[in-house]
Amino acid sequence: MNIIKKIRSTLFRWQQKWLYGVIKTQIIGPDIKDFNLDPDKPIIYAMLYPSHAEQLVIDAEVNKLGWGSPHQDRIERRLPGKPFFNIYRRAGTPFRKQGTPIVAKQLIRQAEWLAEQDERDIQVVPVRVFWGRAPEKEGSFLRIWLQNSGTLGGRLFTLMAILLNGRNTFVHFSRPMSLRELYEPGKSPEMLARKVARVLRVHNRQVSASVLGPDLSHRRTLVHQIPHKPLVLKAIEEEVATQGISKAKAQQKALKYADEIASNISYTNVRFLDVLLTWVWNKIYDGISLHNIENLKNISKDNEIIYVPCHRSHIDYLLLSYVLYHHGLQLPQIAAGINLNMPVVGPILRRGGAFFMRRTFRDNKLYAAVFDEYLHSVFSGGYATEYFVEGGRSRTGRTLSPKAGMLAMTLRSYLRDSRKPIMFVPVYTGYEKVFEANSYLGELRGQQKKKESLLGVVGTLRSFKRSFGKVNVTFGEPIYFTEFLNQQRPDWRAEDYSTCDYRPEWAPKVVDQLAKEVVTGINSAASVNPINLIALSILSAPRQAMDEQQLIVQMESYRNLLAQTPYSKLTALPDGNGAEWLAYAEKLDAVSRSKHPLGDLIQTSDRQAVTLTYYRNNVLHLIALPSLLACLFVNNQRYSSEQVQAIVASFYPYLQAELFLHWNSSELSSEVQRWLDALVDCGYLHLNDKGYHATPASSNEYALLEGLAANVMQTLERYFLTLSVLSRKGSGELSAKELEEQCTLLAQRISLLYGINAPEFFDKSLFRTLIQQLVSEKLLAKNSDDKLTFSNELDALTSALEEVLDGALRQSILRSV
Repeated sequence: MNIIKKIRSTLFRWQQKWLYGVIKTQIIGPDIKDFNLDPDKPIIYAMLYPSHAEQLVIDAEVNKLGWGSPHQDRIERRLPGKPFFNIYRRAGTPFRKQGTPIVAKQLIRQAEWLAEQDERDIQVVPVRVFWGRAPEKEGSFLRIWLQNSGTLGGRLFTLMAILLNGRNTFVHFSRPMSLRELYEPGKSPEMLARKVARVLRVHNRQVSASVLGPDLSHRRTLVHQIPHKPLVLKAIEEEVATQGISKAKAQQKALKYADEIASNISYTNVRFLDVLLTWVWNKIYDGISLHNIENLKNISKDNEIIYVPCHRSHIDYLLLSYVLYHHGLQLPQIAAGINLNMPVVGPILRRGGAFFMRRTFRDNKLYAAVFDEYLHSVFSGGYATEYFVEGGRSRTGRTLSPKAGMLAMTLRSYLRDSRKPIMFVPVYTGYEKVFEANSYLGELRGQQKKKESLLGVVGTLRSFKRSFGKVNVTFGEPIYFTEFLNQQRPDWRAEDYSTCDYRPEWAPKVVDQLAKEVVTGINSAASVNPINLIALSILSAPRQAMDEQQLIVQMESYRNLLAQTPYSKLTALPDGNGAEWLAYAEKLDAVSRSKHPLGDLIQTSDRQAVTLTYYRNNVLHLIALPSLLACLFVNNQRYSSEQVQAIVASFYPYLQAELFLHWNSSELSSEVQRWLDALVDCGYLHLNDKGYHATPASSNEYALLEGLAANVMQTLERYFLTLSVLSRKGSGELSAKELEEQCTLLAQRISLLYGINAPEFFDKSLFRTLIQQLVSEKLLAKNSDDKLTFSNELDALTSALEEVLDGALRQSILRSV
């Protein structure tokens, strides 16, 4: 008998060795470290269909994980029955996709063994083996047909799947469940086995949706269906009436729009991009750090996910898809600008999941209806989706004011069909060096934005010779759409929206609020890297130059402050120390070194200084509140706690609107106090019975306080400049657009006169945001001629700014006005 066991074991290992000669595996799914398997309790593995090849893979993978060999357990009969069982029987014919649900006999035997003694337990680990993982259907029918060969029946199909797709084999382990916890005293072992099989089938459907996504109709079928949808038919009738064309021509036009928009995701293309991007990341990046992805894996099974990342670079969507693919999550359908639908690049992106949209289609109702219907087919089908609420890429490094168009379309789709819950996942991507830095620099200096072209893409290949540091990707806290709508509009389900084309009058206000929550969620997920710390420190110094040791101390002080008083629970901070961060920044050419006998100086060229403002702006919101507090004390002697709270409360609405800070007015007071305590603990401020005051100006702590204040001081100067222009011109003299233009021109002039190397100082959109917030706070109003009017209430804000700002700079601004 021992000889037979030995022969079986040898044959099993030989088959395993042969199999791993032709396949390459990757574990996906939840973090294995969190499984907490008990080594003293037996483990059985739940498979979808019976497969000897999958048993070979599972045995090899769990051996690598140190869980013990299931094959060896079977040989030594440590548990009645086999350590593997399946929950479906294969379909009777190759073309029938759905298998037959079963309750495995060995599972019943194991349930009987469990019931014999109360102290016994069995750990069940669900496992899926994907011979290739295609998110959706594509042109290579054979590969997709074979990706889940267990449904097809027969060893021949499994062998074909291994040979065609085996180099891309994914193994998905789910968290173990205890049979003892599912066991109900008094119930038969067969009832327990049925319950386990039922739970596993539900779990399998969730895993399939999370990893593969739902089946997508062939692209051609989907595209041809769209012109026949009710909302599109209505738009076609309007097109016929307004344009004087035939219905057939209008339908052909709608079909052309649908074909222009629709993605055509292809497994072959995904594999190509996987290989290509793996090479690219290894070539230009030093690694990708992921944060909070386990939480995403946990919640992705029960919800349709819409990823809403910040938009810093064209790399963003490639990077996010790459990360999701390698962590066993469904690839999203990605909204991309039509400018990217260029030769060669466009088809590759389309087959990678991109669907293309025009920048504006407000005046093209037929295109809008087609796009709406396509988006609805994606949402209602349960596909993961990705779009950028900022619209374009941020040239200044700040999170841009959101454009609510895609969110409005999402709301319209959800009002039509809310059966599948939607969850928005903000995603923050933090670069140490953006790919497009040079082009951003040119645009900020007034150069016209270059149109994307194939030659431009080829030109970026030169960048592969340089290092771009590391990338941080953080998945923010999800926003559950149903809960959000319940809060904003409790009776939304009771209304009939068909008569208004799913555009209720309350929608714009709700969508605007959702947009703010999304970008606020992105900022709450921000991570900090060494380049951010360098930028925060050296840009606060006169002439953007610092003593090496002073710079190191300043960087470490920022990190310590953020560690002591984190902006959010997702805030990620860099490892190491200031000296290591400085050496790293020099390696990336972020700063330059000048040798000096009394100590080396670290400085920046004009190009480096402007580029560093980008990385400072990435994380400026994290220190906006302590920086504002520092501004109060660098030019003044003393404040009571009440005075500090009042001044901060007067400035906060404008900082919040500009930087998307997440504290509401009721939370602000406690947050201000938390930061006051932190600044006192660090020695930047002192507290006595007369209130708070700065440390002596001769101390090192005061220099750090000045540096901290400098990060927000330019923002306050912009506010003062705007109010000064308003005051000089008078109430009712300027429209919002005229005020915006005059402030922008004046800020450009001041930045040239005083060497302010920060392009956002004269960013027109920031003046626009400030003016809108002043109107929102009712300090400004618009008269019948659309001119801005104001009363003496504006003086209080002006006075608060005068008290905080340096006197010489205030006078310079007033003279320039």
